[in-house]
Amino acid sequence: METQGTRRSFLKNVGAGTLAAMAATLPSTSFLAGCRRQTTSRADTVILLWMAGGMAHTETFDPKPYTPFEKGLESNRLLSTFRSVPTVVDGLSFSEGLESMGRVMDKGTVIRSYRAADLGHILHSRHQYHWHTCYEPPQTVAAPHIGAWIARELGPLNPVIPPFISIGQRFSVGEAEELKAFHTAGFLGAEHGPFLIPNPLAGLENVRPPKGMTPRRFERRQLLYRELVNRSPLGEQGSDYQKESLLRSMERAYRLLDSPEAKAFDLSLEPAESYKQYGNSRFGLGCLLAKRLTEQGARFISVTTEYEPFLGWDTHENGHTRTVQLKEMIDRAVAQLVKDLDETGHLDRTLIVLASEFSRDMLVEGRPGAKVKDAVDVPDILEEPSQYGMHRHFTGGCSMLMFGGGIKRGFVYGKTADERPCETVERQIVIAEVHQTIYHALGIPPDTHYVVEGRPFYTTPEGTGKAVMELFA
Repeated sequence: METQGTRRSFLKNVGAGTLAAMAATLPSTSFLAGCRRQTTSRADTVILLWMAGGMAHTETFDPKPYTPFEKGLESNRLLSTFRSVPTVVDGLSFSEGLESMGRVMDKGTVIRSYRAADLGHILHSRHQYHWHTCYEPPQTVAAPHIGAWIARELGPLNPVIPPFISIGQRFSVGEAEELKAFHTAGFLGAEHGPFLIPNPLAGLENVRPPKGMTPRRFERRQLLYRELVNRSPLGEQGSDYQKESLLRSMERAYRLLDSPEAKAFDLSLEPAESYKQYGNSRFGLGCLLAKRLTEQGARFISVTTEYEPFLGWDTHENGHTRTVQLKEMIDRAVAQLVKDLDETGHLDRTLIVLASEFSRDMLVEGRPGAKVKDAVDVPDILEEPSQYGMHRHFTGGCSMLMFGGGIKRGFVYGKTADERPCETVERQIVIAEVHQTIYHALGIPPDTHYVVEGRPFYTTPEGTGKAVMELFA
């Protein structure tokens, strides 16, 4: 991770990327609003809890028959390595290890029928790009992240707090450039891009100038930065709108520096009990920071378990043991976030979405009828505990959670088969519908678009995404 507090990290975080990188992704022409009206909203803020790496639905929110490990176990018998446990909702069970989350499901909905797209050979970065932008890579223009669309269409709730904040993902790990490709506002402009907080414990460092820099010198650097924008490749290739947007992103960051709201980024102000309630993991503290920022008026907050190849939910081996650890990391934190926002009255106007790019299976790579090259070898007979778990990428059926923002409470949407392949069999939902459901909750109409390089670019491809109205109370 890049050292916090340096001049380079400060400019990188408040400017949401370097000038050269931005110049390479911006359209050379200006764009015009194709639709700016709004409809009645049910939510003001979105919190995306991102389970990076591929969370197995049969091991989490859609449990299937449990088979314990024993030497000589046939791999085709294995659907789940966890027992199912009841939740607070009658008839609804989760997998063992998610008891805390099960106790708050009377406040939310579980979706059991998300189907990830066929994108050829499965790559995490491609599917994550697709989930976050709603567009399949590659694109001829830089597709905006869903958080950037929300920041652009609704603007900040609090003029000081960045409207789009991304917590927990470093860009010094594997596939860093691929991750950067969708952590962007694209053609919408830098002011709508993510304010990056790789480490929630260092959140305040992202809103402070470098140590020892005097106000006069800081102001001089701001003026120099303005000149740099005009003389950089961005100034030569980008539109006036893009240059102005980049400068506005810096001006917003400067306003935050001396504002009382900057304290929202400082987790050291939290009592020790909060650390215990959320867990002391980076993800848990990211959820705690998301709670604080929601209360101060952030529009869109992403908190990730962090994607790094073969780590986290990318369980190519030793899947059962690693999933036990991952559940310990998320269970208490997610449940506490829901409870805290509910108790303060913020949950009613905050939409929480928990999701992953795809699921996992023991045998099927891809989905039935659309199999892809195996990413891992799975023996027919299990001899070692490290072979016990869901190790292959599966796109045919995935689970998501939604809380708040007008979403039904204690509701189950969709169904997957009880036998392999455990794919969606009822009420399929795809990414364009997920995005449009989120936009609908916020009052952003489905035909929202901009004209980029002479062509309309919608929030969902061709504007065809439809909100799943059955999810709303």
